Amino acid sequence: MAAPTRVFAFRDARWAPDPVLEPGAAVRSPQPVPLVIDNGSFQTRAGWACPDPSVPAEPLLRFRSLAARSRGARGGAGAETQVGNDLGSPEPLRWLLRSPFDRNVPVQLELQELLLDHVFQRLGVSSQGCVDHPIVLTEAVCNPLYSRQMMSELLFECYQVPKVSYGVDSLYSFYHNRRQNWPCSGLVISSGYQCTHILPVLEGRLDAKNCKRINLGGCQAAVYLQRLLQLKYPGHFAAITLSRMEEILHEHSYIAQDYIEELQKWRCPEYYENNVHKMQLPFSNKLLGSTVASEEKQEKRQQQLRRLQELNARRREEKLQLDQERLDRLLYVQELLEDGQMDQFHKALVELNMDSAEELQSYINKLSLSVEQTKQKILQSEVNIEVDVVDSKPETPDLDPLGSEQSLEDVESINEFEPLFAEEQPEAEKPVAAVQPVFNLAEYHQLFLGTERIRAPEIVFQPSLIGEDQAGIAETMQFVLERYSKEQQAILVQNVFLTGGNMMYPGLKARIQKELLEMRPFQSSFQVHLASSPVLDAWYGARDWAVEYMSREEGWISRKDYEEKGGEYLKEHCASNVYVPIRLPKQAPRAAEAAGRASGTGNAGEQA
Repeated sequence: MAAPTRVFAFRDARWAPDPVLEPGAAVRSPQPVPLVIDNGSFQTRAGWACPDPSVPAEPLLRFRSLAARSRGARGGAGAETQVGNDLGSPEPLRWLLRSPFDRNVPVQLELQELLLDHVFQRLGVSSQGCVDHPIVLTEAVCNPLYSRQMMSELLFECYQVPKVSYGVDSLYSFYHNRRQNWPCSGLVISSGYQCTHILPVLEGRLDAKNCKRINLGGCQAAVYLQRLLQLKYPGHFAAITLSRMEEILHEHSYIAQDYIEELQKWRCPEYYENNVHKMQLPFSNKLLGSTVASEEKQEKRQQQLRRLQELNARRREEKLQLDQERLDRLLYVQELLEDGQMDQFHKALVELNMDSAEELQSYINKLSLSVEQTKQKILQSEVNIEVDVVDSKPETPDLDPLGSEQSLEDVESINEFEPLFAEEQPEAEKPVAAVQPVFNLAEYHQLFLGTERIRAPEIVFQPSLIGEDQAGIAETMQFVLERYSKEQQAILVQNVFLTGGNMMYPGLKARIQKELLEMRPFQSSFQVHLASSPVLDAWYGARDWAVEYMSREEGWISRKDYEEKGGEYLKEHCASNVYVPIRLPKQAPRAAEAAGRASGTGNAGEQA
């Protein structure tokens, strides 16, 4: 039985610019509702947290967290900044793209301001001089205080927001997927574009001391896959772009339950033929060899040669005219010498940059010879053209239309213009079947995805595949569990929760179950749950929290809190980080310092 054909074309989808939305009346009355922003390193999602059914309970904006600033045309308009979906496609602007994130922590606040400007503008925030909506913003696990301080400063000082709340995206997803009879404890495994986190949650609160991060995610998998395919297909180096690699990861990759055993399966030719995915690169249908008849090719070649002859004739005529004018000028100066007008003769020699009459005579002889040779070439080319018109034989492919007495200048001109007609070189008369090779152009532009489908996503379990000296998900998960007592371990493994865009590979849940089965005691129980929507559940959870806590003070940082306690201040809630304030060394009171100085001065006076 023949294997089914698995040829897939790259979609190469272009991003459609985000429209400017008009918020409904329910967004502002009776009071401004919170604006929820999932500030991810891969994608930003924004929408309203409004209990009114007329307001969509889903993110209204979804765009890549990227910005590109062009330098502008020279002498024209200034630099132009494009954000998110306004970029259209990232590949033509890849070298201009900038992100506010270092790993998953925003550090470039001027770029973060561009992303927030885009959000507020496209969502139709119409308040003058400020954003009068509360903001719910996601942040990284164990976010550095400096990053939160800069973000709070941006929101309160630049946008004048009334209050803001920070939470962890994976904990919001955990909060959204809670069900009845779900335990409040669990082990959250979150894998995104830049990082993978193992987060233990006990009694509904994050245990930040035992959180672990792996610096691997979807970005590193895409780069690894790009290198694999560029080494495999060096002829398509430029066509193997990061955007296409991300498409392969999202739609054609999977996690092997046993990596070594899966590689052994791929060694079987039958298994390879049944499971290989062929990615079709775009190509032109133009054949490599020309299908035009040889007579038409010869006619085109003769037309090209005639054009070259005409071009050379015009050049000779122009050269003849210039040489004749210069020769007439020199002969006029020689006549001045013969007429005895020495003053005018010497003045003319100085203008001609000559020193003596002998040098003048030498130039006259050279120019005369050059004029005669040019005239002979012009006459000879006219004769050749006439002979070519009368005696041409298009059926003879070896006929030289320039004649046997072709000049070196003609040959050089033909060589000069040869690249212009490189695609239309004359070919010898051969049977058509012998000229055209048996070559499948479409198959040449195909990428065969075999073991690459499992090698790229495997790096989160085996970082050593790309040379990273880190532990994988299984080892890190076991390390985190071993930091708890056996009773707490049993509680945590009863709710292993998977979330994040990098957790959507087919087979990943089964792989986590296999790893847990190997590390847990014999006949012990555990449960693994996958988020209902690993990509969007963080935003949905943040919206659920904002609607529930809209009228409460818990979890909200007001402007008064910001001014009194600093930008790094955080009000904790069920999905937030743990706030660890900056502890500064205590300074001695000024009164004690003054007394010490006075006593020191008195002692010095007594000694004096």
